[in-house]
Amino acid sequence: MIKKLHQMGVRSGHMYTAGLASIALSCGVWFMSKNTERAGLDRADRWGIFIGEWAPTFFALGVALRIEETHRDMQEGEMGVFEQAEGTRSRSHAGV
Repeated sequence: MIKKLHQMGVRSGHMYTAGLASIALSCGVWFMSKNTERAGLDRADRWGIFIGEWAPTFFALGVALRIEETHRDMQEGEMGVFEQAEGTRSRSHAGV
């Protein structure tokens, strides 16, 4: 599923933004429901919690997509920070 999302053009930044938007929307919906509906605070809490529960899912998808992006970058030949440090260290000891 993550590979398919990545192929469709969805990036980790999109999911992180969706997570933050979900938190903001949760607060907004709670406030609106509390002030406009006569159903009371209980219903406002339910709406806020319902929408707020989406945020962890978006953040988890963002992390999974970040891993996919990093994995693809490594496959394309880009060396990571740790590999660069190891390469420098092994070259310096090669002459010994």
